[in-house]
Amino acid sequence: MFSQSVDYGLRAIVYMGMHPDRICTNEQIAETTKVPSPYLAKILKSLNRAGLIKSQRGVGGGSRLSRPAATISVLEVVNAIEPIETIDYCPLGLVNHGINLCPMHSKLNHAISAIQAVLAQSMVQDLIDEPSRSIPMCGG
Repeated sequence: MFSQSVDYGLRAIVYMGMHPDRICTNEQIAETTKVPSPYLAKILKSLNRAGLIKSQRGVGGGSRLSRPAATISVLEVVNAIEPIETIDYCPLGLVNHGINLCPMHSKLNHAISAIQAVLAQSMVQDLIDEPSRSIPMCGG
């Protein structure tokens, strides 16, 4: 359901959340998260534009979260990379439907809304703190 770009964005945010007291270089993030460096640069630009991270160029440059991981929702990260779109009009363009969704599209929209609610309640810090046998992200 979620693209590789979203996965990469979440990995990068989790990594920076695990290191809140330092500026993380693109190389550090890419190596640990297994995200190709050129792709990571694009992802970080999106996260920066959304105000989720602060980036610094030059010697000693890199990126860090703009606020604590406990205040950044997973939904914010997802929407910074590829916004989740709800269905608020007939996707088929049927004029007689207008804003009244058919039962199928209404059900799909309800599911999308439920996913958004779960992601909105899930904070990046929750991913970091989740007890497990491995670290909070795959491949890291």
